[in-house]
Amino acid sequence: MLFVMCISLYTVRAILDILGVVDYGIYNVVGGVVTMFAFMNRTLSTSSQRYFSIELARGDHERLNKWFCLNITSFLSIGFLIAFFLETIGLWFVNTQMTIPTERLMAANVVFQLSIISFLFHIVSVPYLALVIAHEKMNVFAFVGIVEALGRLFIVFILMMLTYDKLIIYGILILLLSLGTSMSYILYCWRHYPESAYRWYWNTAEVKELFGFSGWHFFGTFSTSCRSQGINILLNMFFNPAVNAARAIAYQVNVNVNQLATNFFTAIKPQIYKSYALGEYDELFKLMMRGTIISTFLISIIAFPVMCGTSFILDLWLVKVPDYAVIFTQLTLINGLVDSTNGPLAAAALATGKIRNYEIALSSIYLLNIPVSYIALSCGADATMTMFVSIALSCICVVVRAYLLKRMINFPVIPYLVLISKIAFVSVVIIFVINVVLQNKVDDLVVLSSLSVILFVVVTTSYTFIIGKSDRDYIFSIVEKKLKRLF
Repeated sequence: MLFVMCISLYTVRAILDILGVVDYGIYNVVGGVVTMFAFMNRTLSTSSQRYFSIELARGDHERLNKWFCLNITSFLSIGFLIAFFLETIGLWFVNTQMTIPTERLMAANVVFQLSIISFLFHIVSVPYLALVIAHEKMNVFAFVGIVEALGRLFIVFILMMLTYDKLIIYGILILLLSLGTSMSYILYCWRHYPESAYRWYWNTAEVKELFGFSGWHFFGTFSTSCRSQGINILLNMFFNPAVNAARAIAYQVNVNVNQLATNFFTAIKPQIYKSYALGEYDELFKLMMRGTIISTFLISIIAFPVMCGTSFILDLWLVKVPDYAVIFTQLTLINGLVDSTNGPLAAAALATGKIRNYEIALSSIYLLNIPVSYIALSCGADATMTMFVSIALSCICVVVRAYLLKRMINFPVIPYLVLISKIAFVSVVIIFVINVVLQNKVDDLVVLSSLSVILFVVVTTSYTFIIGKSDRDYIFSIVEKKLKRLF
């Protein structure tokens, strides 16, 4: 994943340089209309993983195959329904409500159509990817991720050689890459998992159960999608594509910084599902607490140094840094750090299958991002206000989520909130140190040399204040063994 992150950072820089700020902003905001519905992929993937992991824990492969076939049939139906919606209301919105230069409107429409096709490919591959993750074959997941990153690097080289409309060519190449990624998971499952053999299967009661679970989770993922892509559209309505480009760069940095934690969570999620299915609640709570610690630590060791040297890194990374890119990046990293605590608790809630009240409560808070941000922008607030709103609402969700889990599975909420308080304390200390560095910097070289100091502060404060004594002893024993082998 570190390899993927390095390639991704380079390709974003190159694509921004090749397309230009305006076309890059158009691609992200127009593709964002389709991406708003990509939350369906996350919803369906989570639903599939839950059912697949539970049946694997029970050892019922015949039942697993039935759930797999039911998922394929249901997901295809949903995909075509969303495609119809995008080709009607979505197409009207792109052509009449968005701020797009007239001379680039045709290219924007082509990108929109290509994004819809790519979305359908992803919908088809969702159950196959979910099956790979349920079997905990993370090496396959990582390998496909590396190949996909190399594919994006290859796209950069192709764009450098072609002279035709580069925005349209970029959309076509991304579509082909999406098709290749989807087929990789499909072919792997066909070869290794007999339960991936598709046959027509329909059970009305099971469909109601699946959509009952997916429907409430759909509401949850829709709210988080509105927070990201909805605000992106709001910024386009109040500002211009250059602001969208700055925000797209910030989120690209955040995605890459969060990649280690995201893939760690992908690996631990099937274990949480299986622990709940087997009734091993002590192990479940231990996974949730440790998962929270590891997720925030993996983000912190990259996010805080990047936050300290954002200006230097973006100057080094990009040919031309758009306005707002630096502050958007720093605020997005803070928001990502807050959100890093979500995963383990969310997986435990989904494992229960009874998520109506959970999703209603949290989704209602996340959806406040749109009206609150709209009111703020209407009153003349700066574009960065949307990020401050998002951070504040994310902090509220951390506390609400913990109390909801207490009611659902008797989760030990007080020890968890103590842990969150420690993480918050360490984060404030580190941000204070970063501010001191930035205020007293002489030049970018001084900031660059300070990154190692920030990293040292992150590691030592996390090890001292966040990690429990038993885990510290365990880490120390591992390090000691490694040193003995070396010396």
